[in-house]
Amino acid sequence: MGKFSRLGHELSTGHKSYDFIGRRPFWYSLSGGIVLAALLVVIFNGFNFGVEFTGGTEIQVSGLSSTDAGQGTADTLREKVAATGIEAAAQPEVATAGSNGVTITVKELTESEQAKVTDVIESVVTIDNPKDQLTVSSIGASWGQQVARRALIGVGVFLVIVMLFIGMYFREWKMSIAALCALIHDVLITMGIYSLSGFSVTPAAVTGLLAILGFSLYDTVVVFDKVRENTHDLRASKTTYAKAANLAVNQTLVRSINTGIVALIPIGAILAVSMIQLGASTLKDLALAQFVGMAVGVFSSVWVAPRILVHLKSNESEVVLAERRAKAKAKANVDPYANVPSFAEDMPLGEGAELGVPTDAEQGPARARGPVVRDSRAAGRPQPSREPRSKRTK
Repeated sequence: MGKFSRLGHELSTGHKSYDFIGRRPFWYSLSGGIVLAALLVVIFNGFNFGVEFTGGTEIQVSGLSSTDAGQGTADTLREKVAATGIEAAAQPEVATAGSNGVTITVKELTESEQAKVTDVIESVVTIDNPKDQLTVSSIGASWGQQVARRALIGVGVFLVIVMLFIGMYFREWKMSIAALCALIHDVLITMGIYSLSGFSVTPAAVTGLLAILGFSLYDTVVVFDKVRENTHDLRASKTTYAKAANLAVNQTLVRSINTGIVALIPIGAILAVSMIQLGASTLKDLALAQFVGMAVGVFSSVWVAPRILVHLKSNESEVVLAERRAKAKAKANVDPYANVPSFAEDMPLGEGAELGVPTDAEQGPARARGPVVRDSRAAGRPQPSREPRSKRTK
């Protein structure tokens, strides 16, 4: 932990630096390739929408004993129903309902398929009166579609408000564009991984997707705030916009990593518990969307958003002038004595200062290049003298 703290101090002071802004083609290609792969997965693999969006069948079992209404019974029912071979019941959602009930939710079943599923249920739990204890009902898809429509409206309003806020806070619309690009990057990658996992898209998954928007933007705003601080006066800082932005990313790197780890540990624990112990559940859908989105959000706030911002700012006059000053300074530092005039036989005496010949102190090691002719400014004038002390006392 001490080494990590020292690393954070070195990054903050600039003694150590990683290039997060350079190699633009490589990182654009990498991020673009990941996003393209996510889009292809979504297009060709699609999503496994839950019954809330497609409609389905819900079977409620009530009047069970406390032993039959436990989590162990729910896990057994999930396995037995999935093993029936019915496609619509391949991924059932089974949950306890109170202290004496169990609810099984699957996709829409035919009458024969419903009878097969109820037979499986009766083989697992003790049901004395099936007509009273078993309730089969259909779930319409209208509620899920309404949730999806409102979620899209909420995302649109959220993005507009966030862009306006970032633009007004930083007084820089290009930061809003960069933050929006990073946000789209995070959402698309999360959707691709979610599609690849085959998890059901439920209202909980939509909620998790909306939650990562805030986390991703929060980390990006922290980095942008440091960028604004470092690039406040490029002329005084004698650096370029890209270098100042890269320093800002390095200074906030440890903070971004710590924030991401702290957020990912509990979400990862929830994901592991829901997958291993709870099986198919809305908690698993929520945790997966948040876990992937938060991890990708840390990546985008460090590698994507600052790079896009520097790219958008590269044509501004102040940024271009800073680049020119930095290039001129770097060229001068290659040979600091390249402009020192060399001695010539026909050089007029006494005109060294007018010709720009440096003094001994100014020339330093360059004096070895050859003799320097300069006016002593003392020729033809009486020089001050100092009498010895023995004569001054007389």
